[in-house]
Amino acid sequence: MPQPIGPLVHPLPPGILPNLTPITGRYMQLVALNPDTHGPQLWDSMKGKQNEGLWTYLFSGPYVDEKSFQEWLISCASKRDPWFYTYVVGEAALGMGSFMRADPTSGVIELGNILISPPMQQTRASSEATYLFMRHAFEVLGCRRFEWKCNALNAPSIRAAKRFGFTFEGIFRQHMISKGRNRDTAWFAVIDSEWPRIKAGFEAWLAPENFDAQGQQKAKLQVA
Repeated sequence: MPQPIGPLVHPLPPGILPNLTPITGRYMQLVALNPDTHGPQLWDSMKGKQNEGLWTYLFSGPYVDEKSFQEWLISCASKRDPWFYTYVVGEAALGMGSFMRADPTSGVIELGNILISPPMQQTRASSEATYLFMRHAFEVLGCRRFEWKCNALNAPSIRAAKRFGFTFEGIFRQHMISKGRNRDTAWFAVIDSEWPRIKAGFEAWLAPENFDAQGQQKAKLQVA
């Protein structure tokens, strides 16, 4: 009796890694993190006790002063996996995110280290940032699979993953220890065959005519 095996995969193009060139959308741009240029604006948009919740599920922070925050940014900018981008809206640096855990041989990459300041949260620019990462992964880097992982207790991140069309694949129990605490990790992914449908939904939602004069959406994002 033959054993079941997966379907053959056509040879992938040579593995491409992110090179931190700008990724431009309609409402925002992903730009390589530059601590000198972006650091002061990022700090101003995230500092203070009222914003400590931004850091609850991240691996670092919160930071008590701009100096320590800047040192962390310098460390982030020096890395190549993860590759850190700043979320730039107009002229303002209002958030961060990264490509990470790249596996060009299998065509897999992850989006992580997402940190979005209150002024950018729940805006079309914030959603567009995820769309730009996804589009770049599938259409430029040639990925077969795009991953999103988060603390299983991070309800906002889980809602966002589902809203953006990611499929929930399960909980990795006791996956890691973060800030001295257990972390169970929720895994989500989009694969390349799903991307055309999700892309169409994003582009319909991001169209200027879907927003009123105050920037409020007329129709919700539909990627199912």
